Amino acid sequence: MRLPRIVGAAAAVVSTLTVLLTPGAAHAAPGDTIVLPVRDALAALAVQDEDRTGYERTKFRHWVDADRDGCNTRSEVLIEEAVTAPEQGANCALTGGSWYSPYDDTYFTQARALDIDHLVPLAEAWDSGASAWTAAERQAYANDLDDSRALIAVSATSNRSKADQDPTTWQPPATGHRRTYATDWVAIKTRWALAVDPAEQAAISEILDTCPNAPIEVTRAR
Repeated sequence: MRLPRIVGAAAAVVSTLTVLLTPGAAHAAPGDTIVLPVRDALAALAVQDEDRTGYERTKFRHWVDADRDGCNTRSEVLIEEAVTAPEQGANCALTGGSWYSPYDDTYFTQARALDIDHLVPLAEAWDSGASAWTAAERQAYANDLDDSRALIAVSATSNRSKADQDPTTWQPPATGHRRTYATDWVAIKTRWALAVDPAEQAAISEILDTCPNAPIEVTRAR
């Protein structure tokens, strides 16, 4: 009597394993989890030239309060990444606390000294495929709290130095963080099915060639 249920469960497991183990990440659907060696994940990304035509930062509505708890996306990241937890006042005003900026290997004790960096910048996302997204998809990207690699609290100095550059022209001043940065870049581009341009692919590949081909785990957002 229970055989059909068992067979169905087994089929579901096989389907999940197919997503986890098949290099063809491009065939995954939103909500699927992909596990791939990082170099394979990079190789699975579409390669195409970038096009910034029509880009405006306002097309990515960000720092929203998606869960309506009084704290917007910026505050949520600061709370989540604090080394020492800040106190939360009215309207989610943060006082006290401390943070570590991995881009420049520096600690901070005031939230206003930090920016929240989109690891893959909004303009880069636009260039790489987001120009074809809906406004809702761009908002989801700009406020992605479901993958801790997407948004990161860093020093305002390092974030503004980076601006909208990709790893071809900018890498963290803290050289010890560059492998993590490149790996996380691949993870976020995989999560959002974004493309890479040839120079970007080459720059990332050069960094990844200096470290173990460790697996990354990514839940597809689209």
